[in-house]
Amino acid sequence: MKIGFFDSGIGGLTVLHQAMQILPEEEFLFYADSEHVPFGEKTKEQIIRYTDEAVQFMLSKGVKAVVIACNTATSVAISFLRSRYKIPILGIEPAVKPAVEECAGKRIMVMATPVTVREEKLKNLIARVDSEHRVDLLPMPKLVRFAEAGNFRSPEVTAYLCSQLAKYDLRNYSSLVLGCTHFNFFKDTMQEIFPSSVDFLDGSEGTARHLADVLKQNDLLEHHPQTVEYYRSGCKITAPEELERIRRLHQRLERMRFIRRGAASDDCSELKSM
Repeated sequence: MKIGFFDSGIGGLTVLHQAMQILPEEEFLFYADSEHVPFGEKTKEQIIRYTDEAVQFMLSKGVKAVVIACNTATSVAISFLRSRYKIPILGIEPAVKPAVEECAGKRIMVMATPVTVREEKLKNLIARVDSEHRVDLLPMPKLVRFAEAGNFRSPEVTAYLCSQLAKYDLRNYSSLVLGCTHFNFFKDTMQEIFPSSVDFLDGSEGTARHLADVLKQNDLLEHHPQTVEYYRSGCKITAPEELERIRRLHQRLERMRFIRRGAASDDCSELKSM
């Protein structure tokens, strides 16, 4: 039986990619709801409906567990899904807790979609772990559209990041928390902007490891040659050019997996001048 992964677009590949490293003998199904991407600009009711439809589709394919590999869908729909379905349903949340634990008195920046920033789930998480109010939330709606267009490194992307960050003194930060799975694709661009003192954190690896634990606890681990099926809004992806595009995205994620912190000068004057 397969493990289902769901996202509004390509962002969930970041979690799938980690799971493929940790669970090399499992079969996977990845569902991207590209008809409705980006979720960060949708209503709560729309997100719940789209996510529920995707879970029903994956259940029709016989999945044994589902990972909602989308921070926005997790924040809005995870409670509804868990109340409705019997199989294990895992979500992903921004890695705020480890960022706070490692902040050493400095500030923490959390980049996310507008919906994730507004939702009570993230606010409650921050309230639980950030007693000294060190977390700053930064909505970044355009990054999802850049990612879906395959635009990860360009003057346009750099200019957008710099414009959104211009009012912050990045030297005051210990961590950048990537609160949307799409944002992992931009680590090399972000590395050129953030000082070398800033660590990059996201929930993808932790979610994949939690998945492995849940499968073990429920006696759901299997041993098969690893396979992945990819679907776009209910249609299986079989075209060679589309599968090649996905292969290149995995290659990029493998490179991004090893970028853990910024590399720019600790002098932020260049950023402020952009």
